[in-house]
Amino acid sequence: MMTNAIPTGLAGAVLSIDLGALQANYRALSKKAGKAACGAAVKGNAYGLGVEPISKALWEAGCRHFFVARPVEGEDLRRLLPAATIYVLDGLFPGQAEYYALHGLCPALISLDEVREWAAFGRRYGRALPCAIHVDTGINRLGLTLADFDTLLADDFLRAGLDITLLMSHLACADDPKHPLNTVQSKRFAALRKKLPGVPASLANSSGIFLGKDFTNDLCRPGIALYGGNPTPGKKNPMKAVATLEGTVLQVRDVKKGETVGYSATWKAPRDSRIAILGAGYKDGVPRHLSSKQKDGPAQVLVAGKRCPIVGRVSMDMMAIDVTALPAAKVARGTRAEILGPRLSIDEVAGWAGTISYELLTRLGSRYARLYSGTANLGNT
Repeated sequence: MMTNAIPTGLAGAVLSIDLGALQANYRALSKKAGKAACGAAVKGNAYGLGVEPISKALWEAGCRHFFVARPVEGEDLRRLLPAATIYVLDGLFPGQAEYYALHGLCPALISLDEVREWAAFGRRYGRALPCAIHVDTGINRLGLTLADFDTLLADDFLRAGLDITLLMSHLACADDPKHPLNTVQSKRFAALRKKLPGVPASLANSSGIFLGKDFTNDLCRPGIALYGGNPTPGKKNPMKAVATLEGTVLQVRDVKKGETVGYSATWKAPRDSRIAILGAGYKDGVPRHLSSKQKDGPAQVLVAGKRCPIVGRVSMDMMAIDVTALPAAKVARGTRAEILGPRLSIDEVAGWAGTISYELLTRLGSRYARLYSGTANLGNT
């Protein structure tokens, strides 16, 4: 088991990351992708879970294509995985082509300006350099327009300066299988592929993999599903939980009926109560919006197998939970409470907080003791 520098005994909360579950998720997604290869999005420090152990575990599971957002993320990843194919989704930063080439990074080119800059640099460099061409098919975020793509294809000199290793686009509504934009984007992307035959193509993100073979193409690039998020909202989550966050009980105190707990006295005890204070707050990435009261009922944590409501305001360093229903012997100083994990999914907790699993994971803080387990080899790759 790997740990970070903070011992569990000195941390207010412990974040356990099951790399075996991560690898199982990767293999399940690879199987679902059928004939398509399966890559992995590891941007944002692998969605907050630590790019070094995450990327090495994914490589061990068979992943060879990785996607980051920023070039500096690509440099970090290159040091970890010398033989990986690394795409930079935010494109080519102005004047930084040499940096990409130095670290073997493939920019996902998103404009004709970027295409021209990359091709011109390649000619000075002495050879056409690998890149992806990202075409917008309906999300209206990043990517060449359809007209710009045709301009690129019509310019033989420009095309000759590129080693196009991937044609890609991004789905806007993959988590809603019935949304008509999915079909629109799939048909547009199929038409793009015909104009660039022989080049591998990638459209599907996590949820896109579950839309079927019209979306998986040659390479899928899952993100949140790898880390335990549900790629099929409204259905049972086919993914295993990867992250478990547990808060440590700092104190258990008796609160009389009518007394209040926490800042602004937002919660009043409806009966004599026992309140446990956990050493985790919004500085640690626990959303303040988990504070009672929630429109769908109080947000909860799990103690000794029982769900206990969060009461009062989540503050910077701590949060309060009502443990009155538990036997006194079950909750004491040092007891851990599951804030998210196998029994409290990141999607459920994110729903209580009025956000999404992506934001919940990527905002996890740095003060936790981090424990990594579940993979055979985390040495040099």
